Amino acid sequence: MSEFELKEIFDLLCVWYRQAKRDLPWRNTKNPYHIWVSEIMLQQTRVEAVKPYYARFLEALPTIQDLAEAEEEKILKLWEGLGYYSRVRNMQTAAQTIMTEYHGKMPADHKALLGLKGIGSYTAGAVASIAFDLPYPAVDGNVLRVMSRVFADGQDIMQQQTKRFWEQKIQTALTPQNAGEVNQALMELGATICLPNGTPKCEDCPLRVVCMAYQQGRMLGFPVKSEKKTRTQEFLSVCFLTDGTHIALHKRESGGLLANLWELPNIEKEKPLPEVLAEWGIWEAEIQPMRQRKHIFTHIEWHMEGYFVFVKQMTKEDTPFVWVTQAEQETNYALPSAFQKIWKDGLSEMQNMQMSIFEK
Repeated sequence: MSEFELKEIFDLLCVWYRQAKRDLPWRNTKNPYHIWVSEIMLQQTRVEAVKPYYARFLEALPTIQDLAEAEEEKILKLWEGLGYYSRVRNMQTAAQTIMTEYHGKMPADHKALLGLKGIGSYTAGAVASIAFDLPYPAVDGNVLRVMSRVFADGQDIMQQQTKRFWEQKIQTALTPQNAGEVNQALMELGATICLPNGTPKCEDCPLRVVCMAYQQGRMLGFPVKSEKKTRTQEFLSVCFLTDGTHIALHKRESGGLLANLWELPNIEKEKPLPEVLAEWGIWEAEIQPMRQRKHIFTHIEWHMEGYFVFVKQMTKEDTPFVWVTQAEQETNYALPSAFQKIWKDGLSEMQNMQMSIFEK
């Protein structure tokens, strides 16, 4: 593979990209803050899911200074449902660094971008190339899949050395004039044509004439990808506790999974729920099972049994919770997506209970 070959391939790809690219809001700007926000949100998240979050986030926090100075509860609420909350916490830390060390402006320097909290080689390459026209690659899973198929490359894409290999190769063919467009075109091809987990749309691919995997009829043989480690499974009883008006929320510990976020009260499944309710200062309650739910994190899988708990008698001062209305939660308390379905199940049961009382 020569530098000349890669440049030819990228020229072909960019011609396609100019015609076929999706109209996405972050593609209509050179604002490095906006590009940064979009790239962080797009990690582990579908494009269509990101669009409303992107608009809402920038409306609430239009500048790096706004992000740096925002209350943590506010940024977590804006991020509610996107998951991987360390992303937005790291963004705020990086924004604070930008305010103190770079006079509030995102540095137009690849090495400086890499030095910001939460910015790795992919995000640094994306911001550097798209916002500042610097010739650095942005290699993610989409790009690795495209390159491994085009060159029938058998390296394991789960290995860091494979990512570094392709970063170095791609960079040889980048210039200040083409870097941003090449990076976006590679991402777009991987997201819309050179698909994972199924048959790629080779008939629509601008690179099929040079794609070695296609020429060999081995598209599904690439990329080579070692198996992920088996997830740890945890079994929980999750309680929608309500007195008919207010619902109990609990703040998680400051370290570990979903740190400092709000949750529905929950316990390990094998613990007797009535005994735990007593420990929570709840002396009389009606307990009604709800649907089982599952939530998958990167390394952990939660199996959750939901319970609607109508509290009839309690000592509120003894409960380790805050008691909020539905409106208060929707405005002020970030509830991770792991609990969102059980929250909605509970609201439905609460509404049914209120209607039943009204009819009586």
